[in-house]
Amino acid sequence: MRKPSSWSVGLLLLVVCSATALAQGTPSVVSSVGEAKFGPAPPMLPPGAQIAVLSGNPMGTGAYTVRLRFPANYIIPAHSHPTDENVVLTSGAVTFGMGDKVSNTAAGNKTLEVGGYFLAPTGMNHYAFAGKAGADIVLYGQGPVEFKYVNPADDPRNAKK
Repeated sequence: MRKPSSWSVGLLLLVVCSATALAQGTPSVVSSVGEAKFGPAPPMLPPGAQIAVLSGNPMGTGAYTVRLRFPANYIIPAHSHPTDENVVLTSGAVTFGMGDKVSNTAAGNKTLEVGGYFLAPTGMNHYAFAGKAGADIVLYGQGPVEFKYVNPADDPRNAKK
């Protein structure tokens, strides 16, 4: 008897997980870019970003997927999250860096092209900034989404009104 390959095991897991999700009533979502309904991003992000929730509830405890739109030269100061953050770039350019302070010249910075992927593991301090044309990303993970800014003065929720 032949041993199953890791590929066939992976495929079996995908089928089982998909069947389980369907049995639990998880709705399917099929959405074109033009169907996304953007509005202002939550106040945990600096002003200017827009968000469209594609599935789930980013503030809830389950899986979520959102689109985020950043204007030109948009900066998200150094922060971390209590859960993994997954990012796929869909337009423009975004530079990601690790550390406690935004640096345009840090050796570890990586600018993503369309289709590029970034994973920020739980608790990892990182920052991001969009290019001259702005950027759109798809962000997904497990909620609730939270930002813990390294420098509390960078947290837009602490801004004087």
